Amino acid sequence: MAHEIESMFFVHETPWHRLGTRLEAPPTTREAIVAAGLDWEIGLKPLVTSDGEAVAHRATYRKSDGAILGVVGPAWVPLQNAEAFAFFDPFLGAVEATLETAGSLREGKRVWVLAKMNRTPSVIVPKADDVVEKFILLSNSHDGSLAVRVGFTPIRVVCANTLSMAFDDKASKLIRVRHQKNMERTLAAVRDIMNTANAAFEATAEEYRRLARTSVVGDDLRRYVQLVFQPNKARVVVERPVNDTGDESEKSRMFDSITRLFEGGRGNTLPGVRGTLWAAYNAVTEYVSHERGRSDETRLNALFNDGAQLNQRALDVALSMAA
Repeated sequence: MAHEIESMFFVHETPWHRLGTRLEAPPTTREAIVAAGLDWEIGLKPLVTSDGEAVAHRATYRKSDGAILGVVGPAWVPLQNAEAFAFFDPFLGAVEATLETAGSLREGKRVWVLAKMNRTPSVIVPKADDVVEKFILLSNSHDGSLAVRVGFTPIRVVCANTLSMAFDDKASKLIRVRHQKNMERTLAAVRDIMNTANAAFEATAEEYRRLARTSVVGDDLRRYVQLVFQPNKARVVVERPVNDTGDESEKSRMFDSITRLFEGGRGNTLPGVRGTLWAAYNAVTEYVSHERGRSDETRLNALFNDGAQLNQRALDVALSMAA
Protein backbone atom coordinates (compact mmCIF):
# COMPACT_ATOMS: atom_id res chain seq x y z
CA MET A 1 0.00 0.00 0.00
CA ALA A 2 1.15 3.58 -0.66
CA HIS A 3 3.22 5.28 2.01
CA GLU A 4 0.72 7.96 3.10
CA ILE A 5 -2.37 5.73 2.87
CA GLU A 6 -2.26 3.02 5.48
CA SER A 7 -5.68 1.49 4.78
CA MET A 8 -9.06 2.43 3.29
CA PHE A 9 -12.24 1.17 1.63
CA PHE A 10 -14.44 2.67 -1.06
CA VAL A 11 -17.80 1.77 -2.59
CA HIS A 12 -17.84 1.41 -6.38
CA GLU A 13 -15.36 4.26 -7.01
CA THR A 14 -13.75 6.49 -4.44
CA PRO A 15 -14.38 10.21 -5.11
CA TRP A 16 -10.62 10.78 -5.10
CA HIS A 17 -8.49 7.78 -6.06
CA ARG A 18 -8.85 4.06 -6.72
CA LEU A 19 -6.86 2.91 -3.73
CA GLY A 20 -7.78 0.46 -0.99
CA THR A 21 -10.49 -2.20 -0.67
CA ARG A 22 -13.38 -1.93 -3.11
CA LEU A 23 -16.87 -2.83 -1.81
CA GLU A 24 -19.80 -3.65 -4.07
CA ALA A 25 -22.47 -2.20 -1.76
CA PRO A 26 -22.57 0.46 0.99
CA PRO A 27 -21.51 -1.09 4.31
CA THR A 28 -22.87 -0.81 7.83
CA THR A 29 -20.71 1.16 10.24
CA ARG A 30 -19.36 -2.10 11.67
CA GLU A 31 -18.51 -3.45 8.22
CA ALA A 32 -16.99 -0.10 7.27
CA ILE A 33 -14.65 0.20 10.23
CA VAL A 34 -13.25 -3.27 9.51
CA ALA A 35 -12.97 -2.70 5.74
CA ALA A 36 -11.22 0.62 6.36
CA GLY A 37 -8.68 -1.01 8.69
CA LEU A 38 -9.80 1.28 11.52
CA ASP A 39 -10.90 -1.36 14.01
CA TRP A 40 -8.55 -0.14 16.73
CA GLU A 41 -8.50 2.32 19.64
CA ILE A 42 -6.32 5.19 20.83
CA GLY A 43 -4.71 5.20 24.27
CA LEU A 44 -2.75 7.80 26.25
CA LYS A 45 0.60 7.38 28.00
CA PRO A 46 2.25 9.71 30.56
CA LEU A 47 5.47 11.45 29.55
CA VAL A 48 8.59 12.33 31.48
CA THR A 49 11.65 14.38 30.64
CA SER A 50 15.01 12.74 30.01
CA ASP A 51 15.91 13.25 33.67
CA GLY A 52 12.70 11.65 34.91
CA GLU A 53 10.55 14.71 35.62
CA ALA A 54 6.83 14.22 34.86
CA VAL A 55 5.20 16.60 32.36
CA ALA A 56 1.55 17.43 31.74
CA HIS A 57 1.55 16.38 28.08
CA ARG A 58 0.87 12.79 27.06
CA ALA A 59 1.66 10.51 24.15
CA THR A 60 -1.09 9.03 21.99
CA TYR A 61 -0.66 5.45 20.88
CA ARG A 62 -2.53 2.76 18.97
CA LYS A 63 -3.55 0.01 21.35
CA SER A 64 -3.49 -2.73 18.70
CA ASP A 65 0.25 -2.48 18.08
CA GLY A 66 1.58 0.09 20.56
CA ALA A 67 2.60 2.54 17.82
CA ILE A 68 3.19 6.07 19.16
CA LEU A 69 1.22 8.56 17.05
CA GLY A 70 1.81 11.96 18.67
CA VAL A 71 2.02 14.18 21.74
CA VAL A 72 -1.03 16.06 23.04
CA GLY A 73 -1.93 18.49 25.82
CA PRO A 74 -3.48 17.51 29.16
CA ALA A 75 -7.03 18.49 28.09
CA TRP A 76 -6.99 16.47 24.85
CA VAL A 77 -9.57 13.66 24.63
CA PRO A 78 -9.43 11.16 21.76
CA LEU A 79 -12.33 10.67 19.38
CA GLN A 80 -12.14 6.92 18.92
CA ASN A 81 -12.63 5.56 15.42
CA ALA A 82 -15.76 3.70 16.55
CA GLU A 83 -17.22 7.00 17.80
CA ALA A 84 -16.45 8.67 14.48
CA PHE A 85 -18.32 5.95 12.59
CA ALA A 86 -21.16 5.97 15.13
CA PHE A 87 -21.76 9.63 14.27
CA PHE A 88 -23.16 8.43 10.94
CA ASP A 89 -25.51 5.79 12.41
CA PRO A 90 -28.58 8.08 12.60
CA PHE A 91 -28.17 8.98 8.92
CA LEU A 92 -27.76 5.35 7.87
CA GLY A 93 -30.64 4.20 10.06
CA ALA A 94 -32.94 6.84 8.57
CA VAL A 95 -31.72 5.97 5.06
CA GLU A 96 -30.56 9.58 4.70
CA ALA A 97 -26.96 8.67 3.78
CA THR A 98 -24.66 5.78 2.86
CA LEU A 99 -20.98 5.33 3.68
CA GLU A 100 -18.78 5.83 0.61
CA THR A 101 -15.16 5.72 1.78
CA ALA A 102 -13.03 5.83 4.94
CA GLY A 103 -9.43 5.24 5.81
CA SER A 104 -6.21 5.99 7.60
CA LEU A 105 -3.25 8.12 6.61
CA ARG A 106 0.28 8.44 8.00
CA GLU A 107 0.26 5.13 9.91
CA GLY A 108 -2.96 6.01 11.75
CA LYS A 109 -2.25 9.64 12.57
CA ARG A 110 -5.14 10.88 10.43
CA VAL A 111 -8.47 9.27 9.53
CA TRP A 112 -11.57 10.20 7.54
CA VAL A 113 -15.11 8.97 6.88
CA LEU A 114 -17.20 10.14 3.92
CA ALA A 115 -20.94 9.52 3.53
CA LYS A 116 -23.14 10.35 0.55
CA MET A 117 -26.43 12.12 1.30
CA ASN A 118 -29.49 10.51 -0.26
CA ARG A 119 -30.71 13.76 -1.73
CA THR A 120 -31.19 14.80 -5.32
CA PRO A 121 -27.88 16.05 -6.80
CA SER A 122 -27.59 19.75 -7.63
CA VAL A 123 -27.82 20.34 -11.39
CA ILE A 124 -25.43 23.08 -12.53
CA VAL A 125 -25.74 22.95 -16.34
CA PRO A 126 -28.90 20.98 -17.24
CA LYS A 127 -28.16 20.47 -20.95
CA ALA A 128 -24.73 19.08 -20.09
CA ASP A 129 -25.97 16.81 -17.29
CA ASP A 130 -23.37 18.51 -15.07
CA VAL A 131 -24.29 17.69 -11.48
CA VAL A 132 -22.80 17.98 -8.00
CA GLU A 133 -23.37 15.28 -5.36
CA LYS A 134 -23.79 16.05 -1.65
CA PHE A 135 -21.56 14.46 0.99
CA ILE A 136 -20.88 14.56 4.73
CA LEU A 137 -17.20 14.42 5.64
CA LEU A 138 -15.66 13.70 9.04
CA SER A 139 -11.89 13.97 9.38
CA ASN A 140 -9.80 13.56 12.51
CA SER A 141 -6.22 13.31 13.74
CA HIS A 142 -4.87 11.02 16.44
CA ASP A 143 -1.59 12.92 16.83
CA GLY A 144 -3.04 16.21 18.07
CA SER A 145 -2.22 18.09 14.88
CA LEU A 146 -5.81 18.78 13.77
CA ALA A 147 -9.23 19.27 15.32
CA VAL A 148 -12.13 17.03 14.41
CA ARG A 149 -13.83 18.47 11.34
CA VAL A 150 -17.31 17.45 10.29
CA GLY A 151 -19.63 18.97 7.76
CA PHE A 152 -20.61 19.12 4.12
CA THR A 153 -18.57 18.90 0.96
CA PRO A 154 -19.79 18.94 -2.67
CA ILE A 155 -18.18 16.70 -5.30
CA ARG A 156 -18.66 17.26 -9.03
CA VAL A 157 -19.68 13.91 -10.49
CA VAL A 158 -18.21 14.27 -13.98
CA CYS A 159 -14.65 14.72 -12.74
CA ALA A 160 -14.74 13.74 -9.03
CA ASN A 161 -13.47 17.18 -8.06
CA THR A 162 -13.91 18.06 -4.39
CA LEU A 163 -15.42 21.56 -4.38
CA SER A 164 -16.17 24.21 -1.77
CA MET A 165 -19.37 25.60 -0.31
CA ALA A 166 -20.07 29.25 -1.06
CA PHE A 167 -21.80 30.60 2.04
CA ASP A 168 -19.83 31.23 5.23
CA ASP A 169 -22.27 29.87 7.81
CA LYS A 170 -22.61 26.81 10.00
CA ALA A 171 -24.40 24.82 7.34
CA SER A 172 -22.06 25.54 4.46
CA LYS A 173 -18.56 24.90 5.70
CA LEU A 174 -16.73 22.17 7.56
CA ILE A 175 -17.29 22.62 11.29
CA ARG A 176 -14.35 22.43 13.65
CA VAL A 177 -14.94 20.53 16.89
CA ARG A 178 -12.24 20.50 19.55
CA HIS A 179 -11.12 17.35 21.34
CA GLN A 180 -12.78 17.83 24.71
CA LYS A 181 -15.05 15.93 27.09
CA ASN A 182 -18.31 17.41 25.79
CA MET A 183 -17.47 16.53 22.18
CA GLU A 184 -20.23 13.92 21.90
CA ARG A 185 -22.77 16.58 22.85
CA THR A 186 -21.26 18.91 20.26
CA LEU A 187 -21.51 16.26 17.54
CA ALA A 188 -25.16 15.73 18.47
CA ALA A 189 -25.75 19.44 17.85
CA VAL A 190 -24.11 19.06 14.45
CA ARG A 191 -26.82 16.55 13.54
CA ASP A 192 -29.38 19.33 13.96
CA ILE A 193 -27.35 21.60 11.69
CA MET A 194 -27.35 18.83 9.06
CA ASN A 195 -31.10 19.35 8.60
CA THR A 196 -30.34 22.59 6.75
CA ALA A 197 -27.71 20.98 4.52
CA ASN A 198 -29.82 20.54 1.41
CA ALA A 199 -30.83 24.21 1.34
CA ALA A 200 -27.19 25.22 1.77
CA PHE A 201 -26.12 22.94 -1.08
CA GLU A 202 -28.74 24.44 -3.37
CA ALA A 203 -27.70 27.97 -2.45
CA THR A 204 -24.12 27.08 -3.35
CA ALA A 205 -25.31 25.41 -6.56
CA GLU A 206 -26.86 28.71 -7.62
CA GLU A 207 -23.43 30.33 -7.17
CA TYR A 208 -21.95 27.60 -9.39
CA ARG A 209 -24.63 28.35 -12.00
CA ARG A 210 -23.63 32.02 -11.93
CA LEU A 211 -20.07 30.95 -12.75
CA ALA A 212 -21.40 28.85 -15.65
CA ARG A 213 -23.15 31.95 -17.01
CA THR A 214 -19.94 34.03 -16.95
CA SER A 215 -17.50 33.78 -19.86
CA VAL A 216 -13.71 33.89 -19.52
CA VAL A 217 -12.25 36.34 -22.05
CA GLY A 218 -8.82 37.78 -22.79
CA ASP A 219 -6.43 37.48 -19.86
CA ASP A 220 -9.16 36.47 -17.39
CA LEU A 221 -7.78 32.97 -16.88
CA ARG A 222 -4.23 34.15 -16.15
CA ARG A 223 -5.55 36.79 -13.75
CA TYR A 224 -7.77 34.22 -12.06
CA VAL A 225 -4.92 31.76 -11.53
CA GLN A 226 -2.68 34.50 -10.17
CA LEU A 227 -5.36 35.64 -7.72
CA VAL A 228 -5.82 32.08 -6.49
CA PHE A 229 -2.18 31.04 -6.16
CA GLN A 230 -0.35 34.36 -5.72
CA PRO A 231 -2.79 36.66 -3.90
CA ASN A 232 -0.02 38.75 -2.35
CA LYS A 233 1.15 39.77 -5.82
CA ALA A 234 -2.31 40.67 -7.13
CA ARG A 235 -4.46 43.72 -6.59
CA VAL A 236 -7.37 41.93 -4.96
CA VAL A 237 -6.70 40.92 -1.36
CA VAL A 238 -7.93 37.36 -0.84
CA GLU A 239 -8.24 35.70 2.57
CA ARG A 240 -6.67 32.40 3.66
CA PRO A 241 -3.26 32.87 1.95
CA VAL A 242 -1.35 29.77 0.91
CA ASN A 243 2.40 29.66 0.41
CA ASP A 244 3.71 30.93 -2.92
CA THR A 245 4.04 28.31 -5.63
CA GLY A 246 7.82 28.45 -6.04
CA ASP A 247 10.13 29.54 -8.87
CA GLU A 248 9.01 30.96 -12.21
CA SER A 249 9.40 27.67 -14.10
CA GLU A 250 7.17 25.91 -11.58
CA LYS A 251 4.56 28.67 -11.85
CA SER A 252 4.68 28.40 -15.63
CA ARG A 253 4.13 24.63 -15.50
CA MET A 254 1.24 25.11 -13.10
CA PHE A 255 -0.42 27.68 -15.36
CA ASP A 256 0.10 25.46 -18.41
CA SER A 257 -1.54 22.55 -16.54
CA ILE A 258 -4.53 24.63 -15.46
CA THR A 259 -4.91 26.05 -18.99
CA ARG A 260 -4.94 22.51 -20.39
CA LEU A 261 -7.58 21.48 -17.85
CA PHE A 262 -9.61 24.65 -18.54
CA GLU A 263 -9.67 23.80 -22.25
CA GLY A 264 -10.03 20.02 -22.07
CA GLY A 265 -10.35 18.84 -18.48
CA ARG A 266 -12.98 16.34 -17.40
CA GLY A 267 -16.38 17.96 -17.91
CA ASN A 268 -14.97 21.26 -19.16
CA THR A 269 -15.73 20.57 -22.83
CA LEU A 270 -19.45 20.11 -22.15
CA PRO A 271 -21.84 22.60 -23.76
CA GLY A 272 -22.62 25.39 -21.33
CA VAL A 273 -19.40 24.72 -19.40
CA ARG A 274 -16.63 25.37 -21.95
CA GLY A 275 -15.01 28.79 -21.68
CA THR A 276 -16.76 29.87 -18.47
CA LEU A 277 -15.67 30.71 -14.94
CA TRP A 278 -17.23 27.40 -13.91
CA ALA A 279 -14.70 25.69 -16.20
CA ALA A 280 -11.89 27.82 -14.76
CA TYR A 281 -12.87 26.98 -11.18
CA ASN A 282 -13.06 23.27 -12.01
CA ALA A 283 -9.70 23.44 -13.79
CA VAL A 284 -8.17 24.61 -10.51
CA THR A 285 -10.00 22.01 -8.41
CA GLU A 286 -9.04 19.25 -10.84
CA TYR A 287 -5.44 20.41 -10.68
CA VAL A 288 -5.52 20.38 -6.86
CA SER A 289 -7.43 17.07 -6.63
CA HIS A 290 -5.70 15.06 -9.35
CA GLU A 291 -2.44 16.61 -10.57
CA ARG A 292 -0.89 18.72 -7.83
CA GLY A 293 1.68 16.82 -5.80
CA ARG A 294 3.65 13.78 -6.77
CA SER A 295 1.45 10.85 -5.84
CA ASP A 296 -2.13 9.76 -5.14
CA GLU A 297 -1.60 9.60 -1.39
CA THR A 298 -0.14 13.10 -1.04
CA ARG A 299 -3.05 14.53 -3.04
CA LEU A 300 -5.54 12.68 -0.83
CA ASN A 301 -3.72 14.01 2.23
CA ALA A 302 -4.26 17.53 0.85
CA LEU A 303 -7.84 17.21 2.11
CA PHE A 304 -6.39 17.79 5.56
CA ASN A 305 -3.99 20.54 4.54
CA ASP A 306 -4.05 23.42 2.07
CA GLY A 307 -6.05 21.70 -0.69
CA ALA A 308 -9.36 22.69 0.88
CA GLN A 309 -8.06 26.24 1.40
CA LEU A 310 -7.05 26.49 -2.25
CA ASN A 311 -10.45 25.25 -3.38
CA GLN A 312 -12.20 27.75 -1.13
CA ARG A 313 -10.10 30.64 -2.39
CA ALA A 314 -10.62 29.49 -5.98
CA LEU A 315 -14.37 29.75 -5.42
CA ASP A 316 -14.11 33.11 -3.64
CA VAL A 317 -12.06 34.60 -6.48
CA ALA A 318 -14.33 33.15 -9.18
CA LEU A 319 -17.44 34.57 -7.49
CA SER A 320 -15.72 37.94 -7.12
CA MET A 321 -14.85 37.97 -10.84
CA ALA A 322 -18.40 36.90 -11.75
CA ALA A 323 -19.75 39.85 -9.80
